[in-house]
Amino acid sequence: MYSSFSLTPGTMTSSEHKGLKLKREVGLISAVSLVAGTMIGSGIFMSPQFVMANVGSPGASLIIWAVCGLVTLCAALTYAELGTIFRESGGDFIYILKIYGPLPAFFVAFTLIIVRKPASIVAIALSFAQYAVAPFYPGCMPPTLVVKCIAVVCILVVATVNMLNVRFAMAIQVIFLVAKMVGLMVIVIGGIVTMAQNGLGSLGNPDIVFKDTTLGLSPIGMALYQGLWSFSGWSNLIVVLEEVKNPEVNLPRALMIALPMVTILYLLVNISYLAVMTPREMMMSSAVAVTWGNKVLGKWGWLMSIAAALSSFGTLNGSFFGGGRIAFVAAREGHMPRILSMAHVRRLTPFPALIFTTIIAFIVLIPADFRGIINFFSFTSWIFYGLTISALLYFKMKKSDLPHVYKVPIFIPILVMLAAVFLVLAPIVDKPQLGYLYVTLFILSGALIYIPFIHFKLCPHLLDKLTVVLQLFLEVAPADKNV
Repeated sequence: MYSSFSLTPGTMTSSEHKGLKLKREVGLISAVSLVAGTMIGSGIFMSPQFVMANVGSPGASLIIWAVCGLVTLCAALTYAELGTIFRESGGDFIYILKIYGPLPAFFVAFTLIIVRKPASIVAIALSFAQYAVAPFYPGCMPPTLVVKCIAVVCILVVATVNMLNVRFAMAIQVIFLVAKMVGLMVIVIGGIVTMAQNGLGSLGNPDIVFKDTTLGLSPIGMALYQGLWSFSGWSNLIVVLEEVKNPEVNLPRALMIALPMVTILYLLVNISYLAVMTPREMMMSSAVAVTWGNKVLGKWGWLMSIAAALSSFGTLNGSFFGGGRIAFVAAREGHMPRILSMAHVRRLTPFPALIFTTIIAFIVLIPADFRGIINFFSFTSWIFYGLTISALLYFKMKKSDLPHVYKVPIFIPILVMLAAVFLVLAPIVDKPQLGYLYVTLFILSGALIYIPFIHFKLCPHLLDKLTVVLQLFLEVAPADKNV
């Protein structure tokens, strides 16, 4: 058996695990579904009112959504080039490891695995639960215990699907993407019908389109954060790159299909919202899609709650698929317990990493309110994006001899770098809060784990024994890189 942090084999012979790899099951359609299906979640059903509340006018709101789409597309294309240089799973972690070394990479893995990914999974599961039970509690908030119990069941179902079969998980992703598209097309078509009957609403009045626009540093930054939350998930495909068929072709192609499609759809949905509701109605709404449904669909307005629930479930499946792989890759590089780098010998899925992600998600679910954690940790996304994109700039300027199957013009990563700097500094400079300091200290506290257990490779003997027991019980073995 393999010891928990050691790469030295023990009782298992090389012939027993030689060649064990995660299979390349993600084709172009599945790749597009993974990107678009993870992005289209509860955000587009809820975030528009927060974007509107921050910038103050319909016109500025649409500009923010367009900018979010453009920034996301540029970031995705930049990552696509890195993905064709280093054809390994892991995303930010693996790229930062290659250029900045093991300690910064461990900070990334530590933050993603312990807080950001589990908290995101829980937030999505709670969104699903809230929308799923909303029709049964008209006019009031559903009990917290009921919502959390449904969220637990939802996480268990998605975790089980991802543990059993990659192809099945991708089939679910495709099916739920179709369901999401149908739900959003209902909103788009409803908006077109409303505009044909009643005009463009607030968008058709030049006195209202940009009235009350707020141009401060903080409101624009917060509006971008809210909009970009609805685009989050675009990097999932890079995280699972070793499971993508023909990645040098399908990676950039999937991103070029999914990102413009989602951006155009989001703009059309927002135009529909603005055609039906006044800016004030949008800002006062707790769930703008449900308010839209009640005004346009009447007694069938509850269908928007179901559409939002389906969107959340599909996003949860995609997030779980990518989230488990981060722990898997980090462990494979020696940055997490070795058991997490193992795959099921028959199903070829990262069983232990997915189980670990599930357990951490359940722990995050326990507190009454963890959304503050998500808000303060969300700005770390753009710290990591900025570091990763700076790595590409380094390779473009200093390592031009590396194979580049796919290239982006250098101004694209530079633009994304500038956006990352703005998004990291804007909330801190304009409205400094202790929460950002606590988050920074938490990230740096990872050094207390890295120095003894990763750098000096200290490992309790009990952990070695536990690794052997779990390896036998879960029927898992070390997995090689599939590059």
